[in-house]
Amino acid sequence: MPITTCIFDAYGTLFDVAAAARRAAHEPGREGFAPHWPRIAENWRLKQLQYSWLRAITGDYCQFWVVTEEALDWALEAEGLDGDGELRDRLLQLYWELEAYPEVPDMLRKLKSQDQTTAILSNGSPAMLDAAIQSADLHACLDDCLSVEAVGVFKPDRRVYDLVGQRFGCAKNEVLFVSSNGWDAAAAAGYGFTTVWVNRAGDPVDRLPARPHHVLSDLTAIPDLAAR
Repeated sequence: MPITTCIFDAYGTLFDVAAAARRAAHEPGREGFAPHWPRIAENWRLKQLQYSWLRAITGDYCQFWVVTEEALDWALEAEGLDGDGELRDRLLQLYWELEAYPEVPDMLRKLKSQDQTTAILSNGSPAMLDAAIQSADLHACLDDCLSVEAVGVFKPDRRVYDLVGQRFGCAKNEVLFVSSNGWDAAAAAGYGFTTVWVNRAGDPVDRLPARPHHVLSDLTAIPDLAAR
């Protein structure tokens, strides 16, 4: 069956999760933070993912914002910056204003011109996701934004992927699922979606039961894949 529905992970896929720390590092008066921002951004994202996996396993679900705060606290402490409350507050504020990757708006517009259904499926809470979409001015390019809050468990639980068919009434093989997380793209492939791993860092493919169907360095070619 042809692809009718293009579903995107949000953080790290459409939105640059390093943007908050990078922007803060370039603000006046933050010269002391500047050397730390790449490591802060890396650890913030890593712990955010790890905490979501552990909570999915143990059943200790919470809003993704809590996970985001806890991950930042770990990242700041690892760099010896946990005593700077103003910096913490600023980084969290900037997380609500993440930038989209440069190719995202044009890519989504091309999908809409092909009459594709487009949506986000994310661990993020509805409020967080709406803020990111507003900040990047993507509302006109998306048909919906689906959050794991509807099922109370984080990815890669299969109940999260179930949300796509429940919302759009599409078959699994009509869905092109796109994520910057290799484990997410692999899990969605095992679920039955056609999947794309956006591997911006050029990392090896994860050794998991399923593998992504396509591996791309950015999102530019997504409309061509969807049209095949």
